[in-house]
Amino acid sequence: MAIEYLGLDSIEGPLVVVDGVRGAAYNEIVHFRVNRQEEKLGQVIAIEGEQAMVQVFDSTTSMSLDNTHTMFSGHGMEIELSPEIQGRVFDGIGRPIDDLGAIHSNIKRDVNGAPLNPVSRIYPRDYIETGFSAIDGLMTLIRGQKLPIFSGDGMSHNEVAAQIVKQAKLGENSDEEFAVVFAAMGVKHDVADFFRRQFEESGAMDHVTMFVNSADDPVMERLITPRVALTTAEYLAYDLGKHVLVVLTDMTSFCEALREISSAKQEIPSRKGYPGYLYSELATIYERAGIVEGRPGSVTQIPILTMPNDDITHPIPDLTGYITEGQIVLDRSLEGKNIFPPINVLPSLSRLMKDGIGEGFTREDHGDVSNQLFAAYSGAAEAKSLASVIGEEELSDIDKTYLNFGEKFENQFIGQSQDETRSIVDTLDIGWDLLRQFPKDELTRMDTEILNKYYNKNSQSTSEQEPREAGED
Repeated sequence: MAIEYLGLDSIEGPLVVVDGVRGAAYNEIVHFRVNRQEEKLGQVIAIEGEQAMVQVFDSTTSMSLDNTHTMFSGHGMEIELSPEIQGRVFDGIGRPIDDLGAIHSNIKRDVNGAPLNPVSRIYPRDYIETGFSAIDGLMTLIRGQKLPIFSGDGMSHNEVAAQIVKQAKLGENSDEEFAVVFAAMGVKHDVADFFRRQFEESGAMDHVTMFVNSADDPVMERLITPRVALTTAEYLAYDLGKHVLVVLTDMTSFCEALREISSAKQEIPSRKGYPGYLYSELATIYERAGIVEGRPGSVTQIPILTMPNDDITHPIPDLTGYITEGQIVLDRSLEGKNIFPPINVLPSLSRLMKDGIGEGFTREDHGDVSNQLFAAYSGAAEAKSLASVIGEEELSDIDKTYLNFGEKFENQFIGQSQDETRSIVDTLDIGWDLLRQFPKDELTRMDTEILNKYYNKNSQSTSEQEPREAGED
């Protein structure tokens, strides 16, 4: 539509209604000029006849029907991009907040992304090393994958997210460029400062692009933040050829904002008051991960969400599980034992893991070690349950072995000190050390050849086999 200035019809909290609008589009960006000098941004969220309802990305306290004029941009939200965005900190809609000046570039991208032909996607293969044994060994993150972390209120998901950003890297021998895009939605100021301080002190900030939407920022901004972050990631991956890891926290804040906006538009609610299109909204974010044929780089996602009341059947984790390729579940009982990261491995999985590990990728015994550790920890849970009924002294010797394994597994394999980074070789060697307390004939989930090669402590050093160079067939 032609750009023109219009007056407001009404102001209702963060929503304003503009009358006399013709040709406005849903999600179109709107510029407000207040008192002929102050500029504010908004976005069209509903259109009825010649009236457009606009959500303002700022406070409306200084706006009135007499002092505010509206200009429709004719396009959706866009962000300026250049190689200089790495090492920078922005607000939720891409404005610099690190006092290093604005980004000036001729490259502008719509934050909703460009249409992608599904046939052009390449199946993910190579792995990303997070430095956490529980993730790298049992639910390996593959490039191009979307692997969410399910947490609970008050748990250490912020610390886990920060440590992943600080120590994540490509395979041991890869010389490809790696970058991280971190987006925080609805976080308190002290949490935002925690993330920024952690990245700067660790030296990781030079390859991190950070977007922060604080809890006191406009709710509408929260819906834009993950899209801004993913648009940035797509630029770094497909234009600059980097392999990009995107960490989004907290997706529950995004969903709560979606519910609030939906209520303001008087839409009919669905489960738990969330709009019926919650699934499709989440899909438009999660499905922007992947590898595209003919384009360099890749986009990998780790969305983090807090489950209300630790309920994994809540609509947010439930719908997320349908869209993504697995999940990492944080457990409150492990957190109570001071185990970090408190990952409950039994309900956790990575559906793409099987195609990105083993000989030629990580190490030939990876799949067998993972399967056996899962089976042994499951046996430990059964032995613990049995001991609670009949008493530990009544258990058989093998049940006591499983019970002992479970305790060591939680403290030595899952648990590691903060800022401790383990390579994939270190992780697998720790796994073997734990499995050797079982007799050979109890390790039934392993190939005989692998078992014979790695079981004895005096066998060939497990570190002699180097992982292949990433991207090599």
